[in-house]
Amino acid sequence: MSEHKDHADVKIHPPVLVSMYVLAAFFLNKLSPLSFTFPKVLEWIGYALVLIGLGLTISAASGLMRARTTLDPHGSVSNIVTSGPYRFSRNPIYLGFLCLLIGFPFIFRNYWGLILSPLLIVTMNMLVIQHEEAYLEKKFGETYTSYKSRVRRWL
Repeated sequence: MSEHKDHADVKIHPPVLVSMYVLAAFFLNKLSPLSFTFPKVLEWIGYALVLIGLGLTISAASGLMRARTTLDPHGSVSNIVTSGPYRFSRNPIYLGFLCLLIGFPFIFRNYWGLILSPLLIVTMNMLVIQHEEAYLEKKFGETYTSYKSRVRRWL
């Protein structure tokens, strides 16, 4: 007897994945610091990216809560949210996480977060987003595919 699972089959919890990359950026900087000059303006850009990342994440999470649907990628989604930051990105929380991956290391004069950011995008797409999208298409059909055709995955 097979049990129907009403959730995406994501391979890793997104905050865990992002945390691994942030820690890797700091570890790599200790292990192999890059000797490029680091302009002070990049520190300020780091602060701005952290604020943008937190703002996006909080705004997107609030939108999900207002719609009474889950934040948990292993939970059952009850609604498709298309307002707030979901108007311009299907994954504003993950976009916020990307800003944090670049921003936190920049604050500490570290380029590794920027260098690792393309890898985060690839692994987030492969291990999380593709599974979420397959689940949402199956569950919501045309409603989700229509939204998907109008709004980009990242930005």
